[in-house]
Amino acid sequence: MAEYELAGALGTDFYEVFAEVPEQDRAVWERARAFVAITLPEVNEAWERAEYPAHWIPRLGEHGLLNDGVEGPGLHTVTPLAAGLVNMELARADGSLSTIVAVQAGLTLRSIAMFGSAEQKERWLGPLERGEVFGAFALTEPDHGSDAVALSTRAVREGSDWVLTGEKKWIGNGAAGLSGIPAVSVVWARDEEGAVRGFLVEQDRPGYLAETITGKVSLRAIHQARIRLDAVRVPADALLPEAMSFKDTSRVLAATRLGVAWSALGHATAAFEAALTYAKQRIQFGRPLAATQLVQERLTRMLSELTSVQLHCVRLAALDTAGTLQPLQASLAKFTATRIARGIASTARDMLGGNGILLENHVMRHLADIEAIHTYEGTESVQALLVGRALTGHSAFA
Repeated sequence: MAEYELAGALGTDFYEVFAEVPEQDRAVWERARAFVAITLPEVNEAWERAEYPAHWIPRLGEHGLLNDGVEGPGLHTVTPLAAGLVNMELARADGSLSTIVAVQAGLTLRSIAMFGSAEQKERWLGPLERGEVFGAFALTEPDHGSDAVALSTRAVREGSDWVLTGEKKWIGNGAAGLSGIPAVSVVWARDEEGAVRGFLVEQDRPGYLAETITGKVSLRAIHQARIRLDAVRVPADALLPEAMSFKDTSRVLAATRLGVAWSALGHATAAFEAALTYAKQRIQFGRPLAATQLVQERLTRMLSELTSVQLHCVRLAALDTAGTLQPLQASLAKFTATRIARGIASTARDMLGGNGILLENHVMRHLADIEAIHTYEGTESVQALLVGRALTGHSAFA
């Protein structure tokens, strides 16, 4: 049994940012809390062993948490605010949980809903939202991460089929098919005219070769894969007909970027609340840590930063609901939220002293997982260059 109980939610909301959350959104948030309550006991062990509990995805589906605000026929669409609250709540428990939703719903489900044919939507949307099929978004390549626009995977027409050749890396759920789980990957490739197109590739297709990336020290309870596409043949109807260029791919990424900011908020909340709880419980030199000036100053600074991220996220959710959210606004939110979350988690780890590196106290896991979300869906540097270009009128991309 842990010496300290630091995983409990304190409901930190100093400015009452969440006081007026509509009831329908609060109900979705409560479903996420219920999911966390039954799943959190599994998290540390899965993280330590680098195991991916596959039953989490259908369980998320049963709780109605695999939507992320995606609209489409037959989907149980939630509002941008509800989607954000789900991301926040899941990340407050564990970064792998929130990443599952980002991959399954934010990227895969959204790609099909935005660019798929009526037949593709009918076939895939429902099973993905229910967690009956695992989904992957195969964009990043071994040599093309931040410069994804330069992807080198090729799609060539042969008769009525398409043949895909290339490699992908860091693909969440990309190797799910290895264990016999029904899984589909949205694979982004260049066609013979150089246009970036999306293809729905079932992972049991001949030539789809995937291996789980090992040795990760972040997001250890979800698997990412390296994929080799060795002349994978798919039928003509595997092409996403409305995905015509990399601008369309970018629309999916931009739509999920705000979700990353919400996830950062969840991590930051967990770290702050663990530090606050620990400071009240830990006795040093005959008194609680919470009774010292240095600790109170640190907690106040952490609360100030946390409240700032809450305001960013809720404001941008309102813009998203109104249909006026701009991609650069999501970029700034992601840039701000992940940087602040890193700082809060680092301070919390320091405040816990040696206890801060123990999994049973959760903070170290959040600190490690933040490193991944700080990078994926567009690194800090890329977000800064996007916003900087808008500010100055000059592109500084190399």
